[in-house]
Amino acid sequence: MKSPEELAHSAKQKESENKKFFKKLKKTNSNNIDVTVKALHDEVFEIIDCLECANCCKSISPVITDKDIERIAKHLKLRPAFFTEKFLHLDIENDYVFNDTPCPFLMTDNYCTIYNVRPKACSGYPHTDRKHFTQILDLTLKNTFICPAAYNVVEKLKEIFDTRH
Repeated sequence: MKSPEELAHSAKQKESENKKFFKKLKKTNSNNIDVTVKALHDEVFEIIDCLECANCCKSISPVITDKDIERIAKHLKLRPAFFTEKFLHLDIENDYVFNDTPCPFLMTDNYCTIYNVRPKACSGYPHTDRKHFTQILDLTLKNTFICPAAYNVVEKLKEIFDTRH
């Protein structure tokens, strides 16, 4: 598996190509794309172990929803207001995110101390198995710089798409 630096470098080299590809992809039947991407997601995660990487937890913060705050605070036996004050801040888009990276709940072995109640954005990351995949292509492009799974899904999708079209 590539190091985070190697992944970011590879993603940067492919960025222009990926943008062009995503532009074409937006014009295709999204239901077919969703089925294909979901299959690729499953295939990639047969090989990639998030615990070996955890680059997402080390380098970016998820958006934390009000429901996430309630659930995590309850799990930690904290008042939601205290949890928010201690761990979160509003970002430029007025979303709650963690104060720091790496994630305050990431352990040195890449396990998450709040895994069972983690934020929804974490449980869905890198979002390569969700419906309406073509609606999150900008996010997917960003994720190719951070997540080897997202990078590999996009590369495999380009291979499939190029052979079909």
